[in-house]
Amino acid sequence: QAQLVESGGGLVQPGGSLRLSCVASGLALKFNRYNTNWYRQAPGKEREFVAGIDDSPSGRADYSDSVKGRFTISRDTVKKTLYLQMNSLKVEDTAVYYCNIFSHWGQGTQVTVSS
Repeated sequence: QAQLVESGGGLVQPGGSLRLSCVASGLALKFNRYNTNWYRQAPGKEREFVAGIDDSPSGRADYSDSVKGRFTISRDTVKKTLYLQMNSLKVEDTAVYYCNIFSHWGQGTQVTVSS
């Protein structure tokens, strides 16, 4: 059974940085054969796409307009780990961040940006 475990969330001041990690286990295919994504859900809002790396040989990255230029997604195929480097954080980035691979979701990690 596939399992995704996120970590790295926390409380940070506006303008600060955090790095999220998502460790995958039990996947049927090699890690880079999947589209690997980060989503987030703020209180009272729907879950939204944040960033993703596709399953192409080059591993093309895509970002939502709201995080483009501030967040960087990456992955380590050997460690089966997906990362999200978040810089220049804003109050509106506050949300629970979820790792998504195929139909699998992690439990989420809370990111709170507040002064």
